[in-house]
Amino acid sequence: MEQETPKMPSKIVVIPTYNEIENINKLFDVLLDLEQTLNILIVDDNSPDGTSDAVRERMKTNNRIHLLQRAGKMGLGTAYCDGFQYAIKSGFEYIFQMDADFSHDPKDLLRFIEALNEVDIVLGSRYVTGVNVVNWPMSRLLLSYFANAYTRIITGMPVKDATGGFKGFRADVLKQIDFSKIKSNGYAFQIEMTFRLWVKGAKIRELPIIFIDRINGVSKMSKNIVYEAAFLVWKLKLLSIFNKKAV
Repeated sequence: MEQETPKMPSKIVVIPTYNEIENINKLFDVLLDLEQTLNILIVDDNSPDGTSDAVRERMKTNNRIHLLQRAGKMGLGTAYCDGFQYAIKSGFEYIFQMDADFSHDPKDLLRFIEALNEVDIVLGSRYVTGVNVVNWPMSRLLLSYFANAYTRIITGMPVKDATGGFKGFRADVLKQIDFSKIKSNGYAFQIEMTFRLWVKGAKIRELPIIFIDRINGVSKMSKNIVYEAAFLVWKLKLLSIFNKKAV
């Protein structure tokens, strides 16, 4: 009697975009060749540069590409929340997130997929094996490094890189999140998602990555993103102490 081949988990990578016309087609080329069952969901905030039009054009010839076009610039956190809910409703089992600008190496997804066979969350970490960041000014590097140390001390979460945006989740774990409670963006969103799942007992693994700052397009980094994250860690800590059901 022939042994059945184990079913491979269905996979999708969620990628928020705003004015990524210079990167989007190159990213599709790499991701579509990377893993033959990997789907791609672009969550576009009505980019004026035609990003969503480029996505629709590629969708005509490839059914592994999906698009959520939103009315306008509504923030990174809500873009991921909308994308995660789309992925869950569509029945995908492994859900990834990454940037569109090649600061995250798409080939690292292969390691993420393998790791998700054993854990609930995979974090692409810039700091788990030292400092692996290219093309950042020293001021930004120090801000990021110490923001993560600050997060680790205040929340108690055993993670070296809580602010990174390259991640993978098992869908059955991600379903535990009440997305209507997520209001944060940027660094704060990355911290909040991981913290909420960690508090619920999710098993986390950090994998080392090399982060290369974008070459094409414009960075979305701002001071407000930093301030939001600094206050959020205290909010999460207090919630976890006094009202665990709210986390």
